[in-house]
Amino acid sequence: MKDKLVTRGYCLILAANFLLYFAFYLILPVLPFYLTEVFHTGSAAIGIILSCYTVAALCIRPFSGYLLDSLARKPLYLLAYFVFIAVLAGYIWAGILSIFIMLRVVHGLAFGMVTVAGNTIVIDVTPSSRRGEAVGYYGLMNNTAMSIGPMTGLFMQEVYSFNTIFGCAFLSGTLGFVAACMVQTPPRAKVKREPISLDRFILLKGIPAGITLMLLSIPYGMTTTYIAMYAQNIGITLSSGLFFTFMAVGMAISRIFSGRQVDKGRITQVITFGLYLVCSCFLLLSACGTLFPMAPFATETLFFTIALFLGIGFGTMFPAFNTLFVNLAPSNQRGTATSTYLTSWEFGIGIGLVAGGYLAQVTSFDSAYLAGACLTIVSAFYFILKVAPHYHKNKLR
Repeated sequence: MKDKLVTRGYCLILAANFLLYFAFYLILPVLPFYLTEVFHTGSAAIGIILSCYTVAALCIRPFSGYLLDSLARKPLYLLAYFVFIAVLAGYIWAGILSIFIMLRVVHGLAFGMVTVAGNTIVIDVTPSSRRGEAVGYYGLMNNTAMSIGPMTGLFMQEVYSFNTIFGCAFLSGTLGFVAACMVQTPPRAKVKREPISLDRFILLKGIPAGITLMLLSIPYGMTTTYIAMYAQNIGITLSSGLFFTFMAVGMAISRIFSGRQVDKGRITQVITFGLYLVCSCFLLLSACGTLFPMAPFATETLFFTIALFLGIGFGTMFPAFNTLFVNLAPSNQRGTATSTYLTSWEFGIGIGLVAGGYLAQVTSFDSAYLAGACLTIVSAFYFILKVAPHYHKNKLR
């Protein structure tokens, strides 16, 4: 008989995760408009100011993993969650730009901690035999929030004030915090306190997998940031926001089967399948504007089909990679494993933000996505030749 997955604690952590990310994505697309209209900030400065959030989140990741493995996890999770929603309220009263920047940095630190903590706690409250499935549905909450949060934020921006949007994000975060408070976490077994070393901040055995993940996230970062501009360049007339909707649908579809395959021990096979799919998608994306120059309908069909299969590819790999990192770590280093997984992913996204803009400026978006496709091919070969054998040799469960 299968271990029970759907429990009260699991449903509450799913709700807390969805409401957290909904608050995050609700304000994400309106912040550039907020900075322009309220603080009269230039476009170059907007990118620097908003990137403070990502830099702060990356800086706190390794330390959050260490703290979660050394101290009680739920209090740290709740503290970070509380700071996250407090900053949402702070945006309402940020009267000068310097205060907004400070709040943005604090927000990034809180987000970096709360996401690592949430990913670690969901593993604590679910049976190990269904971990891949549990992580898959947990990640689906992020994707669902990504598919509806930005559209809701942009709709509200046309009708309501910025303070109203921040207030709604605060309300969503508050409801999520209430759900998080109600999660019952199992007592942690006492473990011998290890001396501080590099392995307490970064899962050293996870570095090869982290390299694969970083190479994958570089073109992903290009896509999330520049796909609207690329769509305009190749003559896509439909809203480019649909690209993210199709990606989210693809991720939702992938969760139906990927988590179960991971729980059957097919982690490396699932990741390999996702890598092949993502490689093909980025190669097609780089050529999307030139394959059907006289058939705009065919170009649009291909463009959004690519989005759907990109979502399936990445959605297939996310729970598998998360489980891979956790399986390489002892139970008292789950936080470090999760932190290394998320740090690798977001570091690559940061590179994609910078490299994608530079390549598009000196060459073209087609060339930028072709470079991204080449990175995914390198990532696939590296995973098959190095990471998969390393994982099977060093996995602990």
